[in-house]
Amino acid sequence: MTDNARARKLADRIQVVVAETLDRRIKDPRLGFVTITDARVTGDLREATVFYTVYGDDEERAASAAALESAKGVLRSEVGRQTGVRFTPTLAFVPDALPDNARTIEDLLDKARAKDAEVRNVSTGKTYAAGADPYRKPEADDGADGSTDGAAAE
Repeated sequence: MTDNARARKLADRIQVVVAETLDRRIKDPRLGFVTITDARVTGDLREATVFYTVYGDDEERAASAAALESAKGVLRSEVGRQTGVRFTPTLAFVPDALPDNARTIEDLLDKARAKDAEVRNVSTGKTYAAGADPYRKPEADDGADGSTDGAAAE
């Protein structure tokens, strides 16, 4: 087994090599605007998972996924050549869910902003039920009981 630092370094290198190879060597017309977002390597350095995003609709995503699968051999050989490891890891391409998650979060934030605006509009011109300051305050010490602030009665 190897340490995690080596696996992280190899994953970072694989991410760069795959991105550069897609940009320079792969001329598949099905390949759209693909961005390699992350790469992860197992602890034994045998398998690498490469995460990617595609700018476009579902049809372009499917075409880019097919293009990546067909270019897997070229990409793996290039990774092996540039990394110099004894065993070149197998590559698995997984579409990254990050854009979908970000879109969901943005939708939820928009709903929260709308609710805040609605509450703000309803509360405009209203007053508090218990007055401006609803909290109890200790009564002012006027010294009528004969005690002083710092001394305790014995």
